[in-house]
Amino acid sequence: MRACVQRVTRGSVTVDGEVIGKIAAGLVVLLGVGPDDDESDVRFMADKLTQLRIFEDADEKMNLSLIDTGGAMLVVSQFTLMGDCRKGRRPSFIAAAKPDRANELYEQFVAEVKSRGVTVATGKFQAMMQVELVNDGPVTMLVDSKKLF
Repeated sequence: MRACVQRVTRGSVTVDGEVIGKIAAGLVVLLGVGPDDDESDVRFMADKLTQLRIFEDADEKMNLSLIDTGGAMLVVSQFTLMGDCRKGRRPSFIAAAKPDRANELYEQFVAEVKSRGVTVATGKFQAMMQVELVNDGPVTMLVDSKKLF
């Protein structure tokens, strides 16, 4: 499971001209699911992202987590995060899970984050979405549950 995590002052996702998910301060998480991912990857990512200390404390040090700040999370499915661009000019997506399995783990991730007391907004799985955000910092992190990077 792979995530592009952005600390934001606000974020939203629109489908067919309608805003379907919106948050104020918190994290926008673009989430990709691989074919070998399972429930342990879901738990790892939910734990890591809700407790990742990338928010500033009173001394302006990145020392607080999403849970510490009471921020929200906007989660958007993003199979292209699993794309491999090492060969040629067209990305390969063989490292992305099949849609049914990817949606199942995406939904489990959302539920796991909510179970930690975090307010969660989402996009729409397999929809064409427009994601807007104001990156705060900017702070952007890449996290991989298999610890590939």
